[in-house]
This record gives sequence, C-alpha cells and structure tokens, in this order.
Amino acid sequence: MDHVERIGRKLVFKGSVLDIYQDDIRTPNGKVVKWDFIGHIGAAAVVAVRDNGKLIMVKQYRNALDRMTIEIPAGKRDYEGEPTINCAIRELQEETGCTAEKMEYLMTLRTAIAYCDELIDVYVATGLTQGEQHLDEDECVELLEFDVEELCRMIYAGELQDVKTIAAIMAYKNKYLIHD
Repeated sequence: MDHVERIGRKLVFKGSVLDIYQDDIRTPNGKVVKWDFIGHIGAAAVVAVRDNGKLIMVKQYRNALDRMTIEIPAGKRDYEGEPTINCAIRELQEETGCTAEKMEYLMTLRTAIAYCDELIDVYVATGLTQGEQHLDEDECVELLEFDVEELCRMIYAGELQDVKTIAAIMAYKNKYLIHD
C-alpha cells in the first residue's frame, strides 16, 4: 500500500474522558477524505487474584450500554504520561479497597484501533490485603468474586462482553493456569 498522510486535524469536542477530532487524510490515490479520531489519555486494568484463586470483579452501570456490567477493575490515567502501574495500583485500591503485595504486567490492549488510540495496560495483582473502597463521586461499584472457569463460561454465554475483561481473563488463564 502506498503512503497515507494525515494533513489536518480539527478538535470537534473536548470531553473529560476523551477528545473527538476530525482528520483530513490523503489516501494513496491522492484523494482527501475525512476520518473521525477519538483521543484517549490511556488507562490501566487489573486482574485481582485472591489467595483462593478467585478473581475480584466489579459490577457497575455503564451508560453506553444502559445496563450493569461485570468487569475487571480499571480506570483512566490521571494525567498524560502517568505510569500505568501507578494508575493500576490506584484503581485497584479505589474500586476494590485492595492493595497488592505484587503487581505484574500482563499485556497491553488497544481497544478500537480503527478510530481510537486508547491504550490499556493490564496487570495481575496478587497477595491482596482488603481495605475500604475509595470510589469516585460518580462511581457505584459492587464487588463480586468468581473462579476463572466460571468467568470463561460467562464469556462464552455472552454475559461478559467488555473487551478488556475478556482479553485479560483469557490471557491470565493462559499464562498462569494452563500448564503443559
């Protein structure tokens, strides 16, 4: 494929979580077209593993779906360039009340590469100590615990649909639980 070039970018909307742009793109055939782009500050997510092997999940309302969802704990960076490990530690503590003895990088996700630059680094937290949640004022989170096989059944039944949650659970299972 020949060269594709962004020749312009216009901010259309600045939000608290994302910014929406309209880009002018010169395609390989020389035509100039408009593409939408969503800029996101980035985030971190955590597979929080209890000593008994169960994963801590958060149940919360998601406006885009107009329903409750079950997900791994996660949240956006507080500022551009914040190390995602710091974000993961903070979000785990805020949403679940837990602190982790060990926080290990698992993977990086790009959620919607056709139109958004969101990056989510996923970590595995072990050696958990339970404390109190410190939720943001707009958060109402219920904690649930499941074993990995139960979560896999929920994925295949279509009950879990969040991409970061599905990818993180499957990667965790493959890396830590499947032995040759």
